[in-house]
Amino acid sequence: MKKRTTTKDWLPLAKAGKAREADPTGEAFRPEWLDFEHGIRVGNLEPHERITRILKYYLEGRYGTSFVTDRWGRGVFWQWICWVPRANREAKPLSNKVNFGCAKLFICVDQDEKVFQTGLQIERGYAEGPEPYPGCLLQDDWDWHRLVAQCAGGTVLDRELWRLIKQEDFVAEIGDWSANAVFSAKNFDSARQLHDVLANYPRNEWVGFQLYYPMPQAEVKACSGFELVKAMCAVFAQVVPAMNACMQVPLTAVAPDTPGIRPGLRT
Repeated sequence: MKKRTTTKDWLPLAKAGKAREADPTGEAFRPEWLDFEHGIRVGNLEPHERITRILKYYLEGRYGTSFVTDRWGRGVFWQWICWVPRANREAKPLSNKVNFGCAKLFICVDQDEKVFQTGLQIERGYAEGPEPYPGCLLQDDWDWHRLVAQCAGGTVLDRELWRLIKQEDFVAEIGDWSANAVFSAKNFDSARQLHDVLANYPRNEWVGFQLYYPMPQAEVKACSGFELVKAMCAVFAQVVPAMNACMQVPLTAVAPDTPGIRPGLRT
């Protein structure tokens, strides 16, 4: 007796053999996955739909080096995600297994301010003990020290902050995440300001620095998912020169873009 034909016999890719996984180009990303009530959706999605995979794919293609993905959050929604250049971390003699010591590219949904942030983050952690959890105590080989050295007029960081904050509407923050000093086009004058405010924060409290492009909720909702991915990639490209000024191993672009993603700050 002839075997009865079923739907599986004529559906594409339904027969034996595993289908090829789609490249995470960003074209499958959807704007509602930046959720201002819950965070950044990463769970219950196909691999090529996840922003973690999409931005890692872009960064590794553009800079020809490996990146480590880290995050704050759990479950379906994460609040903060970062990408750490692996070569820069591995160059550290004391802290080559610690992401805290490294400059990183990040995205974050600020649920209080209803702003989506994309940019650069560098952490000081705790400058003195006791150490509340492993790897959070500032070491001599952390990128933070290079950041502080750049917090002066006329440095590479000073020039990049002036360009991004004054001309491109970026924002810089430095502090303990509860009472940060915030610098925008209205009040930024020099990278020296970052150095001056550090004295306000105790050495036994967590401190960090961020340079990011703020996208309000309404602007996020007005974009397609692919436009948002392109904007994130463009922001990363914009902050890399400031990031390089603070790293042992700088990033060098080996490709102008990655297939499917066209960098350009304004989409």
